[in-house]
Amino acid sequence: MTVVKMMRMNTLIDFLTTPFQYEFMQRGMIAAVLVGIVCAIVGTFVVLRGMAFFGDALAHTILPGIALGYLVSGGAREPLFWWALGTAIVASLGIGAISKNSQIKEDTAIGIIFAGMFALGIALISTVRSYAVDLSHFLFGDVLSVSTQSLWLILLFGGLVLFTIFAFYKEFTTLSFDPILAATLRLPVDLLNNLLLVLIAVTIAVSLQTVGVALMVAMLVTPAATAYLLTNRLPRMMLLAAIFASLSGVIGLYLSYYLSIASGAAIVLTATFFFIIAFGGKRIKIC
Repeated sequence: MTVVKMMRMNTLIDFLTTPFQYEFMQRGMIAAVLVGIVCAIVGTFVVLRGMAFFGDALAHTILPGIALGYLVSGGAREPLFWWALGTAIVASLGIGAISKNSQIKEDTAIGIIFAGMFALGIALISTVRSYAVDLSHFLFGDVLSVSTQSLWLILLFGGLVLFTIFAFYKEFTTLSFDPILAATLRLPVDLLNNLLLVLIAVTIAVSLQTVGVALMVAMLVTPAATAYLLTNRLPRMMLLAAIFASLSGVIGLYLSYYLSIASGAAIVLTATFFFIIAFGGKRIKIC
């Protein structure tokens, strides 16, 4: 019996450690966990403020910036992060300004910009066959191609996002739960709103290579929504969301390795599975 248990233990150890003989799996796992934590923390405010459609639109509006950056840089992939970051920030502030001052409803304004920018991105991508293939990674994610340089960028900008969130935690919380109280307390509401939009934009740029444009909104929304079903406290919601997102990244990469499926899709499907389980027991608050 002991021998059987040892054999099972060795099999389990081999199952868990075999993927990490490859450096790209090691980098991918670190990137998936880091991105998951950042997306989860920012995603709590996205969920609380009902900004899921904004996040989805913003992820798609940066596509033409990435395509243009690819053309300008002559096909190099390294500078695309900066093009994605710049486009995301400009697009987030632009969508925010149009949504605030337009005579049409906010979701309509976002939908128009989202559709137009995404169509422009597809048009640019379709002009050159070779880069249409390369840029498919940014549509659907390619966490296994994350380089050491990309890891440092994720760590730097992800850390900056988390630092800003916690530095303005009270202000963002007040604005999310009671905007009228925030105005009464004379908080710089417009400035805080724009700051949150920029943080979402940076998060999307950081996460782009991991899950891609098409699946980006899932990492912003799904782990946070799962945590929302399980707790009534914001700090615990952030913690649970970060745990679910990290587990989704780890389990998703294992599924990707052993089942030979797209890594971004595997990560999102795992996060969705956690949400379904939590939704099934939504009457139970664990903390």
